[in-house]
Amino acid sequence: MGRSVEAGNQSGTAQEDQGQNEVNKKLKYISLAVLVVQNASLILSIRYVRTLPGDRFFATSAVVMAEVLKVLTCLLLILLQKRLNVKETVLFLVDAVVFQYKDTLKLAVPSLIYTLQNNLQYVAISNLPAATFQVTYQLKILTTALFSVMMLRKSLSRVQWVSLLLLFTGVAIVQVQQEGKKEASVSDGSAQSYMVGLIAVVISCLSSGFAGVYFEKILKGSSASVWVRNVQLGIFGMSLGMLGLWWKDGAAVAERGFLHGYTGMVWCVILNQAFGGLLVAVVVKYADNILKGFATSFSIIVSTVLSIHLFGFHVDLLFTAGAGLVIAAVYMYSLPRTAPSPSPASASSRSPRTNGVAEMDEFLPKFVAKEKGS
Repeated sequence: MGRSVEAGNQSGTAQEDQGQNEVNKKLKYISLAVLVVQNASLILSIRYVRTLPGDRFFATSAVVMAEVLKVLTCLLLILLQKRLNVKETVLFLVDAVVFQYKDTLKLAVPSLIYTLQNNLQYVAISNLPAATFQVTYQLKILTTALFSVMMLRKSLSRVQWVSLLLLFTGVAIVQVQQEGKKEASVSDGSAQSYMVGLIAVVISCLSSGFAGVYFEKILKGSSASVWVRNVQLGIFGMSLGMLGLWWKDGAAVAERGFLHGYTGMVWCVILNQAFGGLLVAVVVKYADNILKGFATSFSIIVSTVLSIHLFGFHVDLLFTAGAGLVIAAVYMYSLPRTAPSPSPASASSRSPRTNGVAEMDEFLPKFVAKEKGS
C-alpha cells in the first residue's frame, strides 16, 4: 500500500514538472514571437515618421516620453502585484530604489548606454536607408555574442558561431537586394548624411551588445523583479534623456514645445518603443540576448515580406536564399548542445521536483518565484 502511494506521488510530481516545463517553453517562444512583430514594425515606422515632409518632432523628446510611459507601466504592474495596496507599494519602492541605493546605482551604466542607443537609433534611421540600417545593425548580434562570452563566461559551440555567420549573411543577402525598392517610396526632401548615420549605427551596435549582456547579468544575479529593475532604469533614463534634450534641442523645445510635431503615428512609434523595451526585459528572463538577437534579425524578414504585400515588392531567388539562411541559422543555434549523461548516483541525488522548480524559477520574474516558494 505504501509503495503504491509513493509511486502515485512520484507520478504526480513528474506530471507537474512536465507541465511547468511546457509552460516555460510556451512563454519563451510567445515572448520571442511578439518581439519579432515589435521589431518588424518599429524600424519601418520610425523611418516613415522621420522622412515625412513638414516639421519633425524632436527625437530627444520621444526618447524621454518612451521612458516615462515605461516607468508608469512598471509602477502599475507593481501596484497590481501588491493587490492595489498603495501604501505597501510605496514602501516597497522606497526600499528597493532608495534604501538599496547601491543596487540602484548598478543600473546607471546600462541606462546611460540605452539612452544613448535610443537617440542614436533615431539619428541612424533618419540618415540611412532602411535596408542599410537593418543590415548594419545586425552587428549587434556579434557584439552581444562576444560580450556574453567575456562577461557571462558563456561558451559558444562551433555550430553556434557558424549560425551567427549564416544569419548575418542571410540577412545581408535579403536586405541588399531590397534596398532600392524600399527606398523608392521614400521622399528625398530631407538632407541626409550617410557617414553620420553609419557612425551612429556602429556605436549603437557596440552599446547594444554591452548593455544587453550587462542587464542580463544583473537580472539573473539579483532577487529584484524585472519591473523594479525597469523602474530603476527609467529613473536614470528620464534624467539622462532630459539632459540630452536640453543639450541638443533645449532652445527649440523652449520655443516650440515638448510635444511639437507629435502626430498619431509618432505616438504609435513611442508606444512601440516603450512597451518594446519592457518586452525585451521579459525576453531576457526567458531566453538569452543572442536568441533575442535572432528574433530581431528574423523580424527583418517579416518586415520585408510585409513590404512586399504593402508596396508590391517582388520576391526573387536572392530573397528566398537569404530567408532560408536565416531560418537555418535560427534552427542551428536552437539545437541543444550535447552533454555527457549524468551517472546514476548523481541523477538519484537530485530530486525531480527540485530541478523543475529551479528551472522554472530561473525564467519567472523573481517576485513570482518568491510567492511560489512562500
